[in-house]
Amino acid sequence: MHCDSFQFEWAWQHPHSSRRLTHVSRKTKKESSFQFHLRVMSNMLRAAPWCRLPLTVRWLKQEYRQDFAPHLEPPIHMPIVFGQVRAKAPLRAKEKQKVKENSEGFLGETGLSFSSQSAVTKQRCKLCFKKFVSEVGMLQCFHPGCVMSAHIICLAREFLRKEPGQLLPIEGQCPGCKNNVLWGSLIRFKKGCYGDLEDIVSSSHSHWADELNL
Repeated sequence: MHCDSFQFEWAWQHPHSSRRLTHVSRKTKKESSFQFHLRVMSNMLRAAPWCRLPLTVRWLKQEYRQDFAPHLEPPIHMPIVFGQVRAKAPLRAKEKQKVKENSEGFLGETGLSFSSQSAVTKQRCKLCFKKFVSEVGMLQCFHPGCVMSAHIICLAREFLRKEPGQLLPIEGQCPGCKNNVLWGSLIRFKKGCYGDLEDIVSSSHSHWADELNL
């Protein structure tokens, strides 16, 4: 993912040098710098490999929002949201342990169990039925009441059964609760940052987006 981020940033800064954006024409005289970069970004979100990444399109200031061209709308798995965000620090190991002690091992109503290492190694993958060696290669469903656990590789293969030529899943059906889930949401949940982005209430302080020239 870090490599993809660097490639995305480089292509964004050098759209006419990227071999993945050879179809993007240069800025026209009628286009503002903002409109041109929006067109570049729109094309990037629909070009491989970025079109499969679990990205979010966020307009920091709603007054700057512009409609995407009909043929350049972001893929449906990329939500379009508004407002600034503040990232909350993921739960640390001690905090997870405290949650476990206070709620019998479950985080709220999500059904996620913060099990000990020995408990994890006793669980079996929902798909291959083999025991887990550690939590590192394990994914869990975030839907309330679902206790599905699976190896990352096993679940990725399950999600990609209809797309054998791809490496990164976009979405699939949970083999436990049968709900459709986004791959990016499962990864965020594993990392402890699912739902940890919080909108910032507007304030009187200036924001760097105010200095954008449309």
